[in-house]
Amino acid sequence: MFGARLFPGGIHPHEGEGGKAVNGANAIVELPAPPRVVIPLQQHIGAPCKALVSKGDHVKVGQKIGEAGGFVSAPVHASVSGVVVDVQRCMMPNGTSADAVIIDNDFQDTWVDLTPAADPFTLTPDQLRQIIREAGIVGLGGATFPTVVKLTPPAGKTVEKLIVNGAECEPYLTADHRLMVEHADEVITGIRLAMQTLDVKEAIIGIENNKPDAIEALTAAASQFAGITVKALPVRYPQGGEKQLIYALTRRRVPNGALPLEVGCVVMNVGTAYAIEEAVCAGKPLTRRVTTVGGLVNNPGNFMVRIGCTVENLLDACGGMKDGAKKLIYGGPMMGAAICRTDIPVTKGCSGILALGKEAKEPAESPCIRCGRCLQACPMQLAPAKLDALTRKNLYDEAEANGVMNCMECGACTFVCPAKRSLTQSFRQAKKVITTRKKQAAAKKAAEEAQK
Repeated sequence: MFGARLFPGGIHPHEGEGGKAVNGANAIVELPAPPRVVIPLQQHIGAPCKALVSKGDHVKVGQKIGEAGGFVSAPVHASVSGVVVDVQRCMMPNGTSADAVIIDNDFQDTWVDLTPAADPFTLTPDQLRQIIREAGIVGLGGATFPTVVKLTPPAGKTVEKLIVNGAECEPYLTADHRLMVEHADEVITGIRLAMQTLDVKEAIIGIENNKPDAIEALTAAASQFAGITVKALPVRYPQGGEKQLIYALTRRRVPNGALPLEVGCVVMNVGTAYAIEEAVCAGKPLTRRVTTVGGLVNNPGNFMVRIGCTVENLLDACGGMKDGAKKLIYGGPMMGAAICRTDIPVTKGCSGILALGKEAKEPAESPCIRCGRCLQACPMQLAPAKLDALTRKNLYDEAEANGVMNCMECGACTFVCPAKRSLTQSFRQAKKVITTRKKQAAAKKAAEEAQK
């Protein structure tokens, strides 16, 4: 029905200087541990962690320093050994602040005692879930949903397929690409362990066809294991979205407001699979990740970085920014956040740091010309122009009725709008207002019930 697109809507954004063509060939470089790390206690969707350390404590690499705050939460661990300077608020990329553990590195790199599984494929699903939970693994594609929650389907829900996201469809980002090329065996092992945890017999890895070396590497690594297939996909953004990837690979359509479980699928990023392999086979919690630094930097690259190092550390590793850099983006250019300072820490969900130039200029808005391009581009098949009009009139109930809560904030509508309307930002505001109102209404109702 959709030909080469494989899913409704979507776009193919152009890339400027320092895009995928440049960084895709750059092997992963281990970034030296910085003198100080700042490790936020909330790097995931769900409840924040409770600090387990205090000022003056000495910690080791891999030591749990934040305990999960509930089922939908994930612990955090020290990424260096050293002394805790303090537990205090730090700036996050979205402009908010969060409690963080600040550690001065002693450069001894002393690890906690590790307990790798002697024979990982003899472990039960519950044993695997416990390891994954304690390792603090979350979705490394950017969503940061606690992985153990995905791997614990509720009663009555049957998982038939594990869908593995190797699309990496955002411009500039090449971290997953290099991980697949250089660590294909570990990624496949992580996928097999996730299959064992879910008790499923089929996994499909989707990779866009602009990464032929990654397709070749994972195909070779998976060839000896039944049930794991690699499928090349045409380049189309946002192919890495859960619903879009499921439809592209299985033709199963996840209803609006529903989760992939409704169509028998669980989706996981290749970086998450790699983290699972490290947790189970090496006993290592999530203390590092691969991050792309690209755009207008002197030496773009892909770096294995300690969680809690700063944007400044990464820019220094690349020789700084070039003349003409106008904006720093934390994440990808479509769904990332613009930041105005470089002391922000790299978290579990940080796939890239980008320095952009003229392409990042914010043009002046003009009135909607009713061209329908946003309608064609929306992968969720919403009516962005209508939702924008409702939001700007503060008609939030009507916006919700027209599906604004289903917006995945991919930015495709904003990208194609000839009037340069800030559509994605409008929907983000609407969703925040609607969510806040619902929380306030629930709190009011609970208070009234308590008074009865």
